[in-house]
Amino acid sequence: MTAELVRGQNHPLDRTRVEIRVAAGGPVVAGVTLGDEQGRLSGVEAVAHPGAPRRTGIEVPRQAAAEHRIAVDLDALSAAVHRVSVLLALPTGIGGLTAFGAAAAPSVTVTGLDGTGIARYTITGLGAESAVVAVELYRRQGTWKVRAVGQGYADGLPAMLRDQGLPQAAELAAEIEEAVGRGQARAVPAPAPLAAGRSERPGAGPAAPPAQDRPSPTPASAADGPAPSGTGAGAGAGSAAGPGAGAGAGAKAAAGAKAGDLPPAPADGGPIDYRHPRRRSTPASAAPAPSATRPAGTPPSAAGPTAPDGSPLPVAGDAAGWSMDERLYNQVWGMFEDLARSVAAYRSAADFAESRLEQELDRALADPRHRLGTAGEDARATARDKHATLVTQARAALDRDLAQLMAESEVVEPALPPAFARWDNPVWQGYHVPAERPMALRLGDLHLPEVLDLRIPMLVRLPLERGLWIDSGPDSYAHGGPGPERDIGRRELPGALTDGPPDESELRRLAMESAVAIAARLLAIHPAGDFAVQVIDPGGAAAPALAPLVESGALPAFPLPGAQGVTAVLEELTRRVELVQMAVRHRAADALPADLDTAEQLLIVHDFPHGFDDRALTRLRYLADEGPAVGVHLMLVADRAQSREYGPVLDPLWRSLLRITPVPDAHLADPWVGHAWTYEPPLAPKGSQVVRQVLGRLAEARKAS
Repeated sequence: MTAELVRGQNHPLDRTRVEIRVAAGGPVVAGVTLGDEQGRLSGVEAVAHPGAPRRTGIEVPRQAAAEHRIAVDLDALSAAVHRVSVLLALPTGIGGLTAFGAAAAPSVTVTGLDGTGIARYTITGLGAESAVVAVELYRRQGTWKVRAVGQGYADGLPAMLRDQGLPQAAELAAEIEEAVGRGQARAVPAPAPLAAGRSERPGAGPAAPPAQDRPSPTPASAADGPAPSGTGAGAGAGSAAGPGAGAGAGAKAAAGAKAGDLPPAPADGGPIDYRHPRRRSTPASAAPAPSATRPAGTPPSAAGPTAPDGSPLPVAGDAAGWSMDERLYNQVWGMFEDLARSVAAYRSAADFAESRLEQELDRALADPRHRLGTAGEDARATARDKHATLVTQARAALDRDLAQLMAESEVVEPALPPAFARWDNPVWQGYHVPAERPMALRLGDLHLPEVLDLRIPMLVRLPLERGLWIDSGPDSYAHGGPGPERDIGRRELPGALTDGPPDESELRRLAMESAVAIAARLLAIHPAGDFAVQVIDPGGAAAPALAPLVESGALPAFPLPGAQGVTAVLEELTRRVELVQMAVRHRAADALPADLDTAEQLLIVHDFPHGFDDRALTRLRYLADEGPAVGVHLMLVADRAQSREYGPVLDPLWRSLLRITPVPDAHLADPWVGHAWTYEPPLAPKGSQVVRQVLGRLAEARKAS
C-alpha cells in the first residue's frame, strides 16, 4: 500500500534503487539537485537537468512532459550527498502553463524498480508558482527517507536554484530552458479537459478546487518516528530502468502517457498560503513568502509558517503514520526524544562548565603568584564568570528548545483522542463508544526536573505485551526525585493529597484508584463487549474504589473474598488461556465453547500476595507468562515487601511487570541517555465524575448492542 504524504511528512525507504514518477496537468521540466547536509549545492555539476540528464546515480528526462520517470540509485551517490531534491518547473515559450495553480495539482510517487509504490505526494495549494521543490530523499543516520516538501517559487526556476545556494542560478536556468526548447517537439501536450463523469487518471491527484476555496497545507517539521513501509501493485513499462539505462526510457514513457481528464483550475495569482489543510487558527499573514522567511541555502524543509519571533508554528499530527492516531502517537514519542536530547545536552554543558571551573580554581590556587594580593581573587572571579557564562548559554539553548516543545504540547494535547488524552481533556465530554480498537494507551505523564510544566504523555502500545504493577508500598514515594520537585509534582496531581507525604493507607487507596482509572480507560477505548475486567480482592478492601465499575455493570459484582474468590477467578482465566491457545494452535477458533468469553480480559489483583497459596501462585505466574498472547492481561496492586517470605521464587514475576506508582515517582529511565523521568499516574481530577460518566455511556452502548 502506497503511503499518502502531506506536506512536511516523511516516510522510510526500504530500498536504495527507486524510481520517481511525476504526473502533472501539463508539460513540466523535471530535475534533481544533490545537496549536502544543509541542502547546499557544490556547483552546477550537482544538478541533473534536461541539458545534463545523467549524474552519478541519477538520470532525468531530456524534455518537458506531462509525465516523467526519474531513476535514482542512492548507493551510487557520493558520501557528501545527503539530500536528493526533485525539482519541477514550468517551461517558458512553448505555449504551456504559466502557473501551477492553472491546472490539476501535480503528484510525485516514489516506487521500486518493479513499480511497487512506496510513497505518493500530491502538491496542493499552488497558485502563481512556476517552480516547486516537490520531494526530497534525505540521508539520516545511515538510512534514507523521503520527505514531502512542496516549496513553490513564483519567480520560477532561477529563484529555486538560487535558494539552494547556487551562485550560477540564472545561467543554469537559461541553459535548462535552452535544452528544453531543443526538445520541445517531443514534449507531451497539455491534457485537454474532458466531460464530467470520467474517472480520474491514476496518480494525477485530486481535482484542484477553485483557488479561493483551496486549503493549503503547512510545511510541518519532519518527524523521524517509525512508520510501516507500504507497498502497492502497479508495474509499468520501463519500470526496471535504472540509472544506467538510456535517457530515452523516460521520454518514451512520457510520450506514451494518456492525456489527463481533469479540468484546469484558474490561478489566483496571490501569495502562497502555508496553512495546514485542517489548521484554521493560523492566519495566512503569519506565513511570509520563502524569500522573507528563509535565507539562501537553508533547506526548503526548514521553511514553514512562523510566529512573529520567527519560530515555526507547531501542528498536531505532523509526524509519519497511516492514521491520525498513529501520527499523534509518533509525534508524542518524538517530543519525548527531543526533550531527552535537549536536557542531556544541557546537563552535559553544565557538567563541563563545572569541571572547567574546578580546574581553573585549582590552577589559580596552585600558582604562587596568586597567593598574595588581589591576583588570586581576580583569577577566581574570572573562572566563576566563565562558568556563569557557559551555564547561561546552555540554559538559553535549553529554554529555546523547551519553548518550542511547550508550544507543540499546547497544540498536541487538545488534539489527542480519548485513548491518549488525560481525564481532564474535553474530548471525554463528547465521548462515544469507539467502533475500532485503539493502537495505544496513555498510562500517565512523564516530566524532568528542568521543566516541571511540560508533561509528556506516557503511551504504550496495545495489546499490552507485559503486565502492570502498581506499587502500593510506602517505599514507592521514597523513590521519587529531589524533595521540592516531588512535592510540586504531587501537588499538581489530581486526586492526591496536598499536605505532606501520603501514609501507607493513603498509598493503598491511591494505588487502587489508579488501577480502576486504567481499567476504566481500557474499557472505554475498546468497542462495547471487546474488553472485560475481573478482580481478585481476598480481603474485600477494594470495594470503595471498585464502586464505579460495579455500578456501571463493567464488573458484574464485587469480587468474592477469601481463597474461594482467588481460586474461582484464576481457574476461569486459566481455562480461557488454555482453550484459546489450543484453538489458535489448531486453527479451530469456531470450536471454542459457547460459554467462553473471548473478549480481552484485565485481571486486577489487589493486595497480592494476600490469600494466595502455592497453587494459586503457580496459576498467576502462568497467566502472567502465557496470558498476554491470547488476550489476558495482569495488573497487580501490591507492596513487594509483603512477598518477601516467598524468597526469590517471585522475582521473575516482578521483573516481568511494568512498575508504576500511585504518586509521582522518578523511577523510569529512557533508553538513550538514562534520564530518571518522574512518572505521574492517570488519576481523574479530584471531585470529577468523568470516569463514572464514561462508564455509564459504555453501559448504555453495551445494553443497546
